[in-house]
Amino acid sequence: MKTLEDLKGFYASSLSASMRELEEKRKRIAVRIYAIIFGSVSVLLVSFLLALALKNPVAVIIACIIVLVLGIILYLIFVNGESKAFRSEFKTRIVGEVVKFIDPNLGYRPELGVGQGTYMDSQIFLTNPDRYKCEDYVSGKIGETFIEFSEVHSEYKTETRDSKGHRQTHWHTIFRGLFFIADFNKNFSGTTVVLPDLAEKTFGFLGKIFQSWNLTRNGKLIKLEDPEFEKLFVVYGDDQITARYILTPGLMQRLVEFRSRLNNTIYLSFRNSKVYVAISVGKDLFEPSILCSNDRLDLIREYFENLALAGRIIEELNLNTRIWK
Repeated sequence: MKTLEDLKGFYASSLSASMRELEEKRKRIAVRIYAIIFGSVSVLLVSFLLALALKNPVAVIIACIIVLVLGIILYLIFVNGESKAFRSEFKTRIVGEVVKFIDPNLGYRPELGVGQGTYMDSQIFLTNPDRYKCEDYVSGKIGETFIEFSEVHSEYKTETRDSKGHRQTHWHTIFRGLFFIADFNKNFSGTTVVLPDLAEKTFGFLGKIFQSWNLTRNGKLIKLEDPEFEKLFVVYGDDQITARYILTPGLMQRLVEFRSRLNNTIYLSFRNSKVYVAISVGKDLFEPSILCSNDRLDLIREYFENLALAGRIIEELNLNTRIWK
């Protein structure tokens, strides 16, 4: 497992030159953005002062519309394309190298991601998304285990009408974060889903009743003997024996420790002899900034820690131990 000292050395020897070059490109784009903003504000201010002098508020409205349209046009011509190219180059030259540093057997494709079909097949989230975005796909073998993951943001929409009858669309996040799929170290059939125990945590004894009713899932509520595990998670499955075969006392303890160290909401499912792990994160993890410097070790450390979760999952869940060998 690579350490922070290893990362510092890698940053100095392998990333600093690329970072400096990318910083120059970023600054050129940032200057254009600030120029468009400054120019637009200046024109608006002059228009406002003239309108006050002429006592003509209509002129202010017209000026605002013209400046807004011109600002958008200038952004699309001088900034948008270069920003996209910069982000793509940054991911390839920086994030891609961090992936290789973690494990040379891993490959990185920033434009790809875990597909919606795979996401739904996990049966972790049952709501079919109306909008689904995935990117920053990593895949490869770590030890004996093939793993793949990417960022995923899934949403569903609702529509309402205001008092005047105008329809409004609202988007709601189902899941946003990292979504992993890995070979599990046991062969099994059926589905076992491990979810954060939000009902019992929120409603206490009533939460237990809600869980037992299981109004949304096909599987049965499965109660296990580990009290610490039961505080954090609720388990549903189509077979008690299979669930207990998968969720051994050792694995439950490792999941409790992993959840405590990670301090993020996690969801798991065991299906098709694979383990699916969804870790909630409330932001884009690998997008470089345009207006602020990216040449910072703390940023690279953040990339490293998020990407290294793949290895941590394999290690924490003991996936490289092959039960059938």
